[in-house]
Amino acid sequence: MSRTILISEIFPPIHGGSGRWFYELYSRLSPDAIIIAAGTAPKASEFDPGQNLRIYRLDLSSPSWGIKSLRGIRFYLRTLNSVKTILDREKVNFIHCGRCIPEGLVGCLLKWLYGIPYICYVHGEELEFSSLSRELSLLVRMTTRNANLLICNSENTRGLLITAFKPDRQKTAVLHPGVDAHKFIPAPYDIGVRRELGWHHRPVILTVGRLQQRKGHDMLIKALPQIIQAHADVLYAIVGDGEERESLEKLVGAHQLEAHVMFMSEIEDTKMIQCYQQCTLFVLPNRAVNKDIEGFGMVLVEAQSCGKPVIAGDSGGTAETMRVGESGYVIDCTKPEPLAAAIIGILNNPGLVKEMGNAARAHIVNHLDWKAHASKASQLFESAKM
Repeated sequence: MSRTILISEIFPPIHGGSGRWFYELYSRLSPDAIIIAAGTAPKASEFDPGQNLRIYRLDLSSPSWGIKSLRGIRFYLRTLNSVKTILDREKVNFIHCGRCIPEGLVGCLLKWLYGIPYICYVHGEELEFSSLSRELSLLVRMTTRNANLLICNSENTRGLLITAFKPDRQKTAVLHPGVDAHKFIPAPYDIGVRRELGWHHRPVILTVGRLQQRKGHDMLIKALPQIIQAHADVLYAIVGDGEERESLEKLVGAHQLEAHVMFMSEIEDTKMIQCYQQCTLFVLPNRAVNKDIEGFGMVLVEAQSCGKPVIAGDSGGTAETMRVGESGYVIDCTKPEPLAAAIIGILNNPGLVKEMGNAARAHIVNHLDWKAHASKASQLFESAKM
């Protein structure tokens, strides 16, 4: 029997768009044909036994993705040995790599050593990040040129890949991340749930995602004073955690916005879906920071599946998540004024909120539900074996 292994540091219960993408996709494929080699994670011992996937946990984190340092060499040797043990035990004959590096380089080395073909996912962020280092650029070029297939999360990402690394275009494909439209569903306004969330009757702007500079939480915080002038009781709810938490809290304090910003950290899925369902609108105010971009924006898809209008920054592939002008807007989020104007325009018009929300739900059900994605992915996987 043909067996495939997915190597990905990011995988549930770790939060992250790419991890959710992989979980939702691979859990819909034949469980007998799929093996997961995922990064270690808190609560993994509680999460893994309840899945229909065979999951191995490996230490896939490294402070260095290059091979010039001793730490980098040790990481790749250790990972190669761990993955090869799984390949032999499970009789794996195809490899899927969660990113160009480090997972893609592991796949490339295994292909050279043992002749096992591999597919590599490309998210966009790693392309821009690697461009800052000659060494990493060379490794990504090697990985992408030797892959049997490169699956990009957006047309924007495919454009970046082809421009920067010039792989064979015939070996590239686009598979947008999707959503379980039977799980992320609209729900009526529920004051009981809103009280539990601490929102009550306030209009709520929601952002879900890791607290990173490119996500743009800081710009929305800076836009709040202008929004408050039009909607005095507005609340900005931030779901997620990360390295920018402290600086964002300081920014809130500097603008005296403690009553208007709620940090909700990382929460379990049921509560997160309630946040999507009960918010007024969803905003991902992303922008490029030192070539760090938002390759797609899966949270925008999840919010629309719950029937919410969305606003995103005009960086990366966010426009591909929505019907621009109908279910959401794409705007310049490098300064607060355009962001504030767009948010005020939606909050001022409850009828528009409902109209855009309906358009959002229809768009997701018709184009980005996981059922259709799993079928397309299976076809792509088979084509890479030919």
